[in-house]
Amino acid sequence: MNSAAWHARIHCGQEVGAGFLVTPRRVLTCAHVVRRSDQDPVTVVFPHARELGELSASVVAHGGWAGGPTDPGDLAVLELEREVPLVPARFAPPDSAYTEPYPKLVAYGFPVGYDEGTLAEYRAVSGQLIAGEWLELVSWQGHGQPIEAGFSGAAATLPDGRVVGMITAASDAPNVLKGRMLPLDVLARYWPELGSLVPTPGHDTDVLRELYALLRRAAGAGRECDPNRMYVDAVGAFGPPLPAGGFSTLGAAAAYVQWEVPDPAAVDRFAGRLRELVDPGPPAPRAAPRATAAATAWAPVVVEIDHSGAGPDQVTVEVSAYRDGQRRPVGTRRLPRTGVRAYVQRRIDEAVAHLDPDAEELVTFVLPREWLNEAVAHWECGADDSTPLGCAYPLVVTDRARHRSGRLRRRLHKKWQQLDAGLPIEVHRVECGSQERPPSLRKRLWDGDAGLAGFAVPPAAAREHFEVGLNVPVPVLVWSRTGCPAAVHGEQPGAGCGHEDPRPAWSEHGQRRAGRPHTAVLAEAPSPCPGTAFLDQLTAAVAGVPPAELPRHVLSLRMTADAADEPDRHWARDLQLLWDDPRCFPEPAASLHSPVD
Repeated sequence: MNSAAWHARIHCGQEVGAGFLVTPRRVLTCAHVVRRSDQDPVTVVFPHARELGELSASVVAHGGWAGGPTDPGDLAVLELEREVPLVPARFAPPDSAYTEPYPKLVAYGFPVGYDEGTLAEYRAVSGQLIAGEWLELVSWQGHGQPIEAGFSGAAATLPDGRVVGMITAASDAPNVLKGRMLPLDVLARYWPELGSLVPTPGHDTDVLRELYALLRRAAGAGRECDPNRMYVDAVGAFGPPLPAGGFSTLGAAAAYVQWEVPDPAAVDRFAGRLRELVDPGPPAPRAAPRATAAATAWAPVVVEIDHSGAGPDQVTVEVSAYRDGQRRPVGTRRLPRTGVRAYVQRRIDEAVAHLDPDAEELVTFVLPREWLNEAVAHWECGADDSTPLGCAYPLVVTDRARHRSGRLRRRLHKKWQQLDAGLPIEVHRVECGSQERPPSLRKRLWDGDAGLAGFAVPPAAAREHFEVGLNVPVPVLVWSRTGCPAAVHGEQPGAGCGHEDPRPAWSEHGQRRAGRPHTAVLAEAPSPCPGTAFLDQLTAAVAGVPPAELPRHVLSLRMTADAADEPDRHWARDLQLLWDDPRCFPEPAASLHSPVD
């Protein structure tokens, strides 16, 4: 201990405490010792190096301590006015304080009457943390110098002088020689840079040093990266889930990977991803563009909705994230239909954090057939973000029965293999008020090897035609959610063009019921059919776009419509995209039941 010149006495206003030098210019102490640093100067003295004199210091990092005796984060990092020529403290592995037999722990503090300092001897009661924050200490011999005011911020050291924690509190009860300390892994939670100084069993010291050097470089360069995605990428598909609330900084995520994730390779992966962020290297030569489904690395967030069986208004909602071919459930709940939107808004935000950072989000709503026309693309991102989901993410819908059909999944898989050539696809149009018999449409889609079917009206207005499109392996269906009003064609509501006719459109023999031909209706129309105009615009908009790129392309169309001077009049305002590539969902969820949250 005689050579431990790194022990420091801290003075701020009326507070006197201890601290310890961790780098030539940084000192750790308790946040409550320097609580008035915004009003009073902070000074530091090293009793074993009096020749350095009194040094001024400033608080450069704070653990978030809120001011109460049991509030977490009672840590402050001080930066001295200059570097000092002293050897900083050395650290022991984090569990050294509570490895059997429990060792003596020595603290160097500055209680009243001991400006030069004095020693207290304690030991840990157990390796069990109090409230996930503190290790409890008891007197080593049951007598001697108690931990009291002036010891806050002192290093708790092993007999060989290596640091295992920091003293933060003492018992208020008389004649009770107890105290508390923050162990090293908890200190690193609040000041991640400590992780590069503390030996961690199972981790390569050089890798840790590189990791924290990269963190400093990323911060200095202003590099932006989602720490939650970095964490998920580092721990892998079967690693510990993202902690509640996630991480606010890259440093916090790195510290958690170092201290809480049992797989040492996770630190290597985190450092590797960070290295790519800081040192991206020269861009690779660009090959000739070849957009294919296989080349588009979609990372789906799936929102699946189904009837719960608990009542006509009750549904079960499950939100999942797909990563490395594995489905990661985020939350499941039974809700009234009116509560679905708010629940989905919260859960999508959580699910995105589980995705591969290199892949692009694809929000997919798997809906009962009667919900397919729901305006999910217009739902806001959240209570504090009015951006429509369809303008924040590539967003598609699919039919729940189709999503779970083994026959259709197999055929769709084969169809996408054909579409991987990246060739543009034709829009197979289903016109407003079409007189085409459903069997004829089915044959047309089969014979034409259809990749995209466009509908001029929503599903309820052409139910039988939509069912054909859903039950034939056409990967992409597009329609206008609003269709066109019947008045445009001089018809009564319910006769087509966006209005559902309660009568079957076809007889049991497959013949069209008597009625005016569609051509005659169009002749009476005072203005062009909006459904036909929609299909014309759609055909022009997707010309030359490979089907794998349609979710991204439709995102652009929705953003353009939302930004228009008159958004409600833009043809793509109510565009609904059913896009179904089963390769994005290799592991469909089981049927929704027993909701938990």
